[in-house]
Amino acid sequence: MSVSPYATIGELGALLRRKSVSSLELTRLYLDRLEKHGMALGAVVTITRERAEAEAKRADAEIAKGKWRGPLHGIPYGVKDLLATKGIATTWGAEPYRGQIFDFDGEVVRRLGEAGAVLCAKLAMVELAGGFGYDTADASFTGPGRSPWNTAHWSGGSSSGPGAAVSAALVPFAIGSETSGSIITPCAFSGVTGFRPTYGVVSRHGAMALSWTLDKLGPITRSAADAALVMRVIAGYDPKDESSLRSKIAWEAKGARARHRIGIVKASYEGVQAEVRANFEGSMTMLEQLGHELVEIELPALPYGPVVSTIVDAEGASAFEDLLVSGKAKQLRCAADHIGGYEGAATLAVDYLRAMRVRKKIRVALAEMFESRISMLAAPSRATVAPPVDVKFRDAYPGVKSGPSIIGGTNVAGLPAIALPNGSGLHGLPTSIQIVGAALGDRTVLAVGEQLQSATTFHRRVPPGFE
Repeated sequence: MSVSPYATIGELGALLRRKSVSSLELTRLYLDRLEKHGMALGAVVTITRERAEAEAKRADAEIAKGKWRGPLHGIPYGVKDLLATKGIATTWGAEPYRGQIFDFDGEVVRRLGEAGAVLCAKLAMVELAGGFGYDTADASFTGPGRSPWNTAHWSGGSSSGPGAAVSAALVPFAIGSETSGSIITPCAFSGVTGFRPTYGVVSRHGAMALSWTLDKLGPITRSAADAALVMRVIAGYDPKDESSLRSKIAWEAKGARARHRIGIVKASYEGVQAEVRANFEGSMTMLEQLGHELVEIELPALPYGPVVSTIVDAEGASAFEDLLVSGKAKQLRCAADHIGGYEGAATLAVDYLRAMRVRKKIRVALAEMFESRISMLAAPSRATVAPPVDVKFRDAYPGVKSGPSIIGGTNVAGLPAIALPNGSGLHGLPTSIQIVGAALGDRTVLAVGEQLQSATTFHRRVPPGFE
């Protein structure tokens, strides 16, 4: 078998259809890579070899009979360990839940299984998805996630495992989650593509709740085209999730070469690391060459960051009330998490309600911006490359400004976004650009990501030592 583990979903699917490789062979290729590199990268909680081989054998039998379930049929994958998997521990990255086992699959896992995808691993994450205010990379009982591009640096959180695992080709794709940056950040720090859908487009049934009104699930992949393939399977209304939207999106549509007005917030790239800025400006030049119009804008003057933090504090403390009351929060790995939940529980009702009222203003203001001035928004995904794993985040790159809260504001409004690798920075680490669209503009965001990647090769780069 001669298959690159860095092949895209589309390329692997073509091999399976031609019977050039079997799903079982592919599955064992990735299982072996998970076993070889997963623990060293802090990327893996559980390798699901028995389940994976059974699902791969079923896929091969079906393909041999001409039953083709679609582009994910026979393709291995991993999920962030906050999604329920029947009979397999779902730990939420936290010591107090290390033995937790559910008797059902989360809806996203169920849909992927129906599409014939093969579950190979439960992937590491920051404990409780970072809801208690962690301030170091070492915030999971599996240890810090490490970027395959430089293992002395963080793979990003809270989807640390999915970011590192896809980057090092331990799986072709993974499912992550985002409350306020937990897909965008690991994709930026690990040099992969990640898609955050519109709030409510993907069911969260069977997923750990941190913030009911902010949590979203989405794919982490090698390319925007791969992300679109996964979204076709996992998106759609689910009556088991009260936040699930009935709105339908045509995921199967081709990436049209439409021209867009893309808004650029100057403050989002001023003061960032020099390489981050240079690579962002290079991406803007490429977007112009692809026919898009760039316009300088300012975000509506609203308190995006405080609104996000207030909502997460209050809803997170409510979600983990049992942990706080029992005193088991002291079992968490990161010292900041021992007390962060209690601080959240002290959030006043009046502050939470005020944040929710301002949130409505944010939603309306950003919707008007997208309707009247731009169709997309672009910014660096993060102001810096990944921080070292052994320092507090605030001490990693002193003097670098983070700019306006693009991640916070667009998460509050529930808007779709894609993170795309766009070059290298300090320490050989990747940089990234994020493109944000209007609510339910998910397919358009993905199409622009596909356009950009059709003209560049950053998403094809391989981290040294993980060939």
